[in-house]
Amino acid sequence: MTKGLAIWEAYREFESAIVEAARPIAGFLSPFDREQTFDSQLEKVHSLFRRQLAIPLYDMEATFAEYEEWSEDPIPESVIQNYNKALQQLERYKPYEEALLQAEAPRLAEYQAYIDFEMKIGDPARVQLIFERALVENCLVPDLWIRYSQYLDRQLKVKDLVLSVHNRAVRNCPWTVALWSRYLLAMERHGVDHRVISVTFEKALSAGFIQATDYVEIWQAYLDYLRRRVDFKQDSSKELEELRSAFSRALEYLKQEVEERFNESGDPSCMIMQNWARIEARLCNNMQKARELWDSIMTKGNAKYANMWLEYYNLERAHGDTQHCRKALHRAVQCTSDYPEHVCEVLLTMERTEGTLEDWDIAVQKTETRLARVNEQRIKAAEKEAALAQQEEEKAEQRKRARAEKKALKKKKKTRGADKRKAEEDDEKEWGDDEEEQPSKRRKVENSTPPAGEAQDLEAETGLFGKSAPVDVDAPSKQKERAAALKRDVPKVPHDSSKDSITVFVSNLPYSMGEPDVKLRPLFEACGEVADIRPIFSNRGDFRGYCYVEFKEEKSALQALQLDRKTVEGRPMFVSPCVDKSKNPDFKVFRYSTALEKHKLFVSGLPFSCTKEELEEICKAHGTVKDIRLVTNRAGKPKGLAYVEYENESQASQAVLKMDGMTIKDNVIKVAISNPPQRKVPEKPEARKAPGGAMVPRQIYGARGKGRTQLSLLPRALQRPSETAVQAENGPAPPPAVTASAATEAPKMSNADFAKLLLRK
Repeated sequence: MTKGLAIWEAYREFESAIVEAARPIAGFLSPFDREQTFDSQLEKVHSLFRRQLAIPLYDMEATFAEYEEWSEDPIPESVIQNYNKALQQLERYKPYEEALLQAEAPRLAEYQAYIDFEMKIGDPARVQLIFERALVENCLVPDLWIRYSQYLDRQLKVKDLVLSVHNRAVRNCPWTVALWSRYLLAMERHGVDHRVISVTFEKALSAGFIQATDYVEIWQAYLDYLRRRVDFKQDSSKELEELRSAFSRALEYLKQEVEERFNESGDPSCMIMQNWARIEARLCNNMQKARELWDSIMTKGNAKYANMWLEYYNLERAHGDTQHCRKALHRAVQCTSDYPEHVCEVLLTMERTEGTLEDWDIAVQKTETRLARVNEQRIKAAEKEAALAQQEEEKAEQRKRARAEKKALKKKKKTRGADKRKAEEDDEKEWGDDEEEQPSKRRKVENSTPPAGEAQDLEAETGLFGKSAPVDVDAPSKQKERAAALKRDVPKVPHDSSKDSITVFVSNLPYSMGEPDVKLRPLFEACGEVADIRPIFSNRGDFRGYCYVEFKEEKSALQALQLDRKTVEGRPMFVSPCVDKSKNPDFKVFRYSTALEKHKLFVSGLPFSCTKEELEEICKAHGTVKDIRLVTNRAGKPKGLAYVEYENESQASQAVLKMDGMTIKDNVIKVAISNPPQRKVPEKPEARKAPGGAMVPRQIYGARGKGRTQLSLLPRALQRPSETAVQAENGPAPPPAVTASAATEAPKMSNADFAKLLLRK
């Protein structure tokens, strides 16, 4: 519909040029010659116009106007009717054509909808046309080839067309066994020579199927074809010998080739061998060969299944004798482990109708003995299972108690650590700055830290609170001078929680960023009008790597979330909603799926120098790539991992088979379907509270042990006994309230008293 106009116009221009060339001499010709040359050529142009106007194409109105201008005679009514009918068809087709024009390649879903529409109308030419258009962009989609070939097999049935499409299908998707099976059936259906079919089957065996069962399926299709060639009225023939040799070759091929490659036979129920036995018994009257085959089937691990014995029993019942039926059922009673009651019932039924009294007694004795043994085994298995379940429950209870004891011990240690640090702080208060200066210092620290929710969020994402900031241990006067020199205009309140809906929290920014509010403003103003950008600084005036961005409107804040993971000065910037996690502990900002995604691949082992474009070039050879995400660390450096999203599951599964183990820049990559492990739930704030209710700070030690500010500056002679030592001598530690009161009641010493103690001989 979109490109047909150009073809028709080119054709008409060619015929019109012939008319114009013959026009000057038309007046000098005889009526007969004029009719044979000029008039007949003129009628060709008229015919082209009429044929074109009867087909729904874009710009039909312009073609109709051109025909009215070109034609010297009025346009016939039949042409106008066909033109109006084509216009109506055009209106029905337009939505599908416009959907194709608006969508991006390969547009499989749009083509599928268009095919459904054409199939309902049922015009064979148009159905074939839309299939061909879809396959131009989706030639690696097996389902599309299967649907097209199925339509041709059932509707058109034109030999050359059908075989050509089947040949193209297996050439584009050779890994799909269904296409090869349909190709063999189509060749047989249209009477292709036997040698050509055999050659096609050999090509199918070397196509490289992805499952062991695929080889079983293609062998069954070929063996069915060979069986249909045999005339079983003859005792022996060339075709029968060929069929038997093919069965033998199939069993050998599955044993040697398939089992070595896939570590499985692909035919655990021995379906090929069963079919061979049925053919020998029913069509060749060769029960001896059928029994040999069934004996092989049972020795391959199928003797424990009741349905296999009953299948053999039915074959013997139809084509064998009662003696072998009885023998088969007696063996079945002894060997069957899944449904022995059913086999016993069949044996008793046969003996009730055909057996003697002796046969009946033997059958009853065997069935009773077997069922008693089976019941005994089931009771033992049930007791064993119950014992295992009880052991698992006991182990789970032990693990639960161990976790509870470990948790209690951890809380106890934290409580001791909190009491010890409190005592050290009291000592520092006693010998350090005056108490009047302490509240102002605490207020400065509080004004420079984010609220509880953002602090926890930042700690989880960036680990900023896991590093102890360097602290100047100079004299108090020097500290004050240095803090005054480095002090910035730090906001008193970092964030107003009432403005959460119009504010975003930005983290993982470089600490070295100068004037972050100035550098970030152009980036966020692209999302909407920015009301304020509040970077957070430390007490010394250093940028702490995060800030709050407040907008005028809520939609601007929502749009700013799209900037998450955008690179800023070499680091991925994290942009998340401003949510107080102390009030919303279940809030999560992880934006990627953590469940199984069958259309997405996880690639590991990539070289760090591999770019997104290079990986996309490799992946698109196996299907349509919708998105690629290279995983980086917080500094923006690649981790050698990537997620590749394909259009559908079929393409992703093919890509796994083709790419797993591939070498890229001397690195062997691993490719698997994306199925991330469960993310660990972060520890809730309540879990870190001491028994008294106060939040216990974490012990953060660096590579060199304790930080300088955590070391006591008192001489050993003046240090108070630690809480641990007191507990060792006097029993359990006193509660926090008692420790605090004892510290406050201790006599205070001035600097002069401290100097006298040092000078004492």
